[in-house]
Amino acid sequence: MMFRRWIGPIVAAAILVCPACGRQGVETAAPATPTAAVQSGGTLYRRLGGYDALAAVADDVLRRWLGDLDLAPFFEDVTAPEKNRIRQMLVDQLCAVTGGPCVYVGQDMETAHRGLDITARDWERAMVHVMGALNYFHIRPRERDEVLGALGSLRDQIVQGGERRQ
Repeated sequence: MMFRRWIGPIVAAAILVCPACGRQGVETAAPATPTAAVQSGGTLYRRLGGYDALAAVADDVLRRWLGDLDLAPFFEDVTAPEKNRIRQMLVDQLCAVTGGPCVYVGQDMETAHRGLDITARDWERAMVHVMGALNYFHIRPRERDEVLGALGSLRDQIVQGGERRQ
Protein backbone atom coordinates (compact mmCIF):
# COMPACT_ATOMS: atom_id res chain seq x y z
CA MET A 1 0.00 0.00 0.00
CA MET A 2 1.41 3.40 -0.97
CA PHE A 3 0.23 5.09 2.19
CA ARG A 4 -0.76 3.95 5.60
CA ARG A 5 -3.33 6.70 5.57
CA TRP A 6 -4.56 9.43 3.30
CA ILE A 7 -6.40 12.65 3.51
CA GLY A 8 -8.51 13.78 1.00
CA PRO A 9 -9.12 17.18 -2.14
CA ILE A 10 -10.63 17.70 -2.78
CA VAL A 11 -8.59 19.26 -3.17
CA ALA A 12 -9.39 16.55 -5.29
CA ALA A 13 -10.15 19.56 -6.33
CA ALA A 14 -9.35 17.80 -3.70
CA ILE A 15 -9.66 16.47 -2.82
CA LEU A 16 -8.44 16.39 -5.85
CA VAL A 17 -5.32 14.76 -5.08
CA CYS A 18 -5.18 11.09 -5.29
CA PRO A 19 -2.27 9.34 -3.75
CA ALA A 20 -2.63 6.42 -6.12
CA CYS A 21 -2.82 8.67 -9.19
CA GLY A 22 0.82 9.16 -9.58
CA ARG A 23 3.53 11.05 -8.00
CA GLN A 24 5.82 13.98 -8.05
CA GLY A 25 7.34 16.08 -5.18
CA VAL A 26 5.52 18.81 -3.38
CA GLU A 27 7.02 22.10 -2.43
CA THR A 28 6.66 22.38 1.31
CA ALA A 29 7.98 25.88 1.75
CA ALA A 30 5.58 28.77 2.07
CA PRO A 31 4.07 29.67 -1.29
CA ALA A 32 5.31 32.54 -3.38
CA THR A 33 3.49 35.83 -3.27
CA PRO A 34 -0.23 35.32 -3.75
CA THR A 35 -1.42 35.74 -7.28
CA ALA A 36 -3.97 38.40 -6.61
CA ALA A 37 -5.50 39.39 -9.92
CA VAL A 38 -8.90 37.80 -9.64
CA GLN A 39 -10.91 38.34 -12.79
CA SER A 40 -14.45 39.63 -12.46
CA GLY A 41 -16.04 37.60 -15.25
CA GLY A 42 -15.75 34.40 -17.22
CA THR A 43 -15.09 30.91 -15.97
CA LEU A 44 -14.23 30.19 -12.37
CA TYR A 45 -10.73 29.39 -13.65
CA ARG A 46 -10.37 32.93 -15.03
CA ARG A 47 -12.00 34.53 -12.01
CA LEU A 48 -9.51 32.74 -9.75
CA GLY A 49 -6.58 34.09 -11.76
CA GLY A 50 -5.72 31.15 -14.03
CA TYR A 51 -3.17 28.40 -13.83
CA ASP A 52 -0.51 30.16 -11.77
CA ALA A 53 -3.05 31.18 -9.14
CA LEU A 54 -4.39 27.62 -8.88
CA ALA A 55 -0.86 26.24 -8.65
CA ALA A 56 -0.12 28.64 -5.79
CA VAL A 57 -3.30 27.56 -3.98
CA ALA A 58 -2.42 23.88 -4.51
CA ASP A 59 1.09 24.45 -3.13
CA ASP A 60 -0.33 26.17 -0.07
CA VAL A 61 -2.93 23.45 0.52
CA LEU A 62 -0.30 20.71 0.35
CA ARG A 63 2.04 22.67 2.62
CA ARG A 64 -0.77 22.92 5.15
CA TRP A 65 -1.69 19.22 4.88
CA LEU A 66 1.92 18.14 5.30
CA GLY A 67 2.30 20.41 8.33
CA ASP A 68 -0.84 19.12 10.03
CA LEU A 69 -0.03 16.47 12.65
CA ASP A 70 -3.30 14.66 11.92
CA LEU A 71 -2.88 14.64 8.13
CA ALA A 72 0.88 14.32 7.67
CA PRO A 73 0.84 10.57 8.38
CA PHE A 74 -1.04 10.04 5.12
CA PHE A 75 2.09 11.24 3.34
CA GLU A 76 4.80 9.71 5.52
CA ASP A 77 5.77 7.00 3.04
CA VAL A 78 5.53 9.25 -0.01
CA THR A 79 8.77 10.18 -1.73
CA ALA A 80 9.55 13.68 -3.00
CA PRO A 81 8.90 12.67 -6.64
CA GLU A 82 5.58 11.15 -5.56
CA LYS A 83 4.64 14.37 -3.76
CA ASN A 84 5.43 16.31 -6.93
CA ARG A 85 3.07 14.05 -8.85
CA ILE A 86 0.34 14.51 -6.24
CA ARG A 87 0.82 18.26 -6.46
CA GLN A 88 0.49 18.17 -10.25
CA MET A 89 -2.64 16.02 -10.06
CA LEU A 90 -4.15 18.53 -7.64
CA VAL A 91 -3.31 21.46 -9.91
CA ASP A 92 -4.67 19.67 -12.98
CA GLN A 93 -7.88 18.70 -11.28
CA LEU A 94 -8.43 22.18 -9.86
CA CYS A 95 -7.78 23.61 -13.30
CA ALA A 96 -10.19 21.19 -15.00
CA VAL A 97 -13.05 21.52 -12.49
CA THR A 98 -12.89 25.32 -12.61
CA GLY A 99 -13.25 25.45 -16.39
CA GLY A 100 -9.58 25.80 -17.30
CA PRO A 101 -7.74 24.18 -20.20
CA CYS A 102 -6.21 21.33 -18.15
CA VAL A 103 -7.15 17.69 -18.34
CA TYR A 104 -7.10 15.59 -15.19
CA VAL A 105 -5.71 12.18 -16.13
CA GLY A 106 -5.60 10.51 -12.73
CA GLN A 107 -7.83 7.77 -11.43
CA ASP A 108 -11.37 8.54 -10.38
CA MET A 109 -11.57 9.59 -6.74
CA GLU A 110 -13.20 6.42 -5.43
CA THR A 111 -10.57 4.17 -6.99
CA ALA A 112 -7.70 6.42 -5.99
CA HIS A 113 -8.75 6.53 -2.34
CA ARG A 114 -10.01 2.96 -1.93
CA GLY A 115 -8.51 1.26 1.09
CA LEU A 116 -7.11 4.43 2.62
CA ASP A 117 -9.85 4.64 5.25
CA ILE A 118 -10.37 8.36 4.90
CA THR A 119 -12.86 9.38 7.55
CA ALA A 120 -15.31 12.26 7.69
CA ARG A 121 -12.97 13.81 10.28
CA ASP A 122 -10.03 13.54 7.87
CA TRP A 123 -12.12 15.16 5.14
CA GLU A 124 -13.20 18.03 7.37
CA ARG A 125 -9.63 18.61 8.51
CA ALA A 126 -8.41 18.70 4.91
CA MET A 127 -11.16 21.12 3.92
CA VAL A 128 -10.23 23.48 6.76
CA HIS A 129 -6.83 23.78 5.10
CA VAL A 130 -8.36 24.31 1.65
CA MET A 131 -10.41 27.14 3.14
CA GLY A 132 -7.29 28.52 4.82
CA ALA A 133 -5.41 28.58 1.53
CA LEU A 134 -8.31 30.25 -0.28
CA ASN A 135 -8.49 32.87 2.45
CA TYR A 136 -4.71 33.37 2.39
CA PHE A 137 -4.93 34.26 -1.29
CA HIS A 138 -7.91 36.56 -0.67
CA ILE A 139 -10.25 34.56 -2.88
CA ARG A 140 -13.61 36.30 -2.93
CA PRO A 141 -16.54 34.57 -1.21
CA ARG A 142 -18.34 33.73 -4.46
CA GLU A 143 -15.33 31.98 -5.97
CA ARG A 144 -14.35 30.39 -2.66
CA ASP A 145 -17.83 28.90 -2.32
CA GLU A 146 -17.70 27.58 -5.89
CA VAL A 147 -14.35 25.88 -5.26
CA LEU A 148 -15.59 24.39 -1.99
CA GLY A 149 -18.76 23.23 -3.75
CA ALA A 150 -16.77 21.50 -6.47
CA LEU A 151 -14.66 19.76 -3.85
CA GLY A 152 -17.67 18.93 -1.72
CA SER A 153 -19.20 17.04 -4.62
CA LEU A 154 -16.27 14.59 -4.36
CA ARG A 155 -16.69 13.89 -0.65
CA ASP A 156 -18.71 10.69 -0.94
CA GLN A 157 -16.20 9.25 -3.40
CA ILE A 158 -13.28 9.94 -1.07
CA VAL A 159 -14.63 9.38 2.46
CA GLN A 160 -14.76 5.61 2.74
CA GLY A 161 -13.52 4.85 6.24
CA GLY A 162 -15.13 4.70 9.61
CA GLU A 163 -13.68 6.55 12.52
CA ARG A 164 -9.93 6.17 12.66
CA ARG A 165 -8.39 4.11 15.38
CA GLN A 166 -6.14 6.25 17.53
